[in-house]
Amino acid sequence: MIDYTPLYAALQHIPELRPWLAQLPAQVAEGLSPHRWGDLPDWHAALRALPDIAPSTIDVQCAVSIGSAEDASPEQLAELEQQLRKLHPWRKGPWEVFGLTIDTEWRSDWKWDRVLPHLAPLKDHLVLDVGCGNGYHCWRSFGAGARRVIGIDPSAKYVAQFYALKKYLGEDQPVDLLPLGIEALPPRLRAFDTTFSMGVLYHRRSPMDHLRELRETLRPGGQLILETLVIEGELGECLVPEGRYAKMRNVWFIPSCATLESWLRKCGFENPRTVNLNTTSIEEQRRTDWMHFESLADFLDPKSPHKTIEGHPAPLRAVVVANAT
Repeated sequence: MIDYTPLYAALQHIPELRPWLAQLPAQVAEGLSPHRWGDLPDWHAALRALPDIAPSTIDVQCAVSIGSAEDASPEQLAELEQQLRKLHPWRKGPWEVFGLTIDTEWRSDWKWDRVLPHLAPLKDHLVLDVGCGNGYHCWRSFGAGARRVIGIDPSAKYVAQFYALKKYLGEDQPVDLLPLGIEALPPRLRAFDTTFSMGVLYHRRSPMDHLRELRETLRPGGQLILETLVIEGELGECLVPEGRYAKMRNVWFIPSCATLESWLRKCGFENPRTVNLNTTSIEEQRRTDWMHFESLADFLDPKSPHKTIEGHPAPLRAVVVANAT
């Protein structure tokens, strides 16, 4: 089940985060309120019904892989799949769970492979992952050596998915997912060695405010890993979709890389550099048996796949690394 008691105890021993404890339990209670999430009792029931299986192996370095099919009976494996499917849709992954592949909408492992070569070593880092979904990259950060990882995402379903898998990855592991947005963090926290914001910036009405919020999470010199939609273009260019972008209502600003780097400098970061550009493919983001809704192929112009269905440039994603001053 979802239990933050070990996290609260651990934060007592992290001076930079200890003051947050005065408000964090109330924030978590609000984030997981049944009044906000009518399906929350069903998700809790799925978590309670997960079978008790001890994994023979766990890998969070090369992938996220838990045990093998030989660790459980056929009845347990059937029950496991039934309960995990109750938490549909699964968007970030993939996850290998006792021989069962949760084939998620996104190949988040491909994104991690693009990011990893450009990370300063995470050994002993305190890591924050903003808008982390179900926490896939939290576990990969832990596998890369982070001493503690805190993910935040306001979706209670993603929190349920995370804790379904943490049951088997290790409930005592220093990786947690809080049902919060970045605005819930104390101001001027300046606590984390590394902060990730991947797939968030273009959903924010004020990108400058988001960048400033990200800076306030980082200690001086701490590294930001920002992954977001961009357009091809020069300094000062930015797409502001008047209607939808790739059928999404909540896409506000898509800058060029030069513009984004300028924004970062303006918001208190130094040495911003674009380290990767990648056009999203229908192999990386697609409908699967674990995510039945529309996906990228439905968002592109079928006659001109280099454009969205609305006529905007197709999704181009950049990884930008910067350091907080």
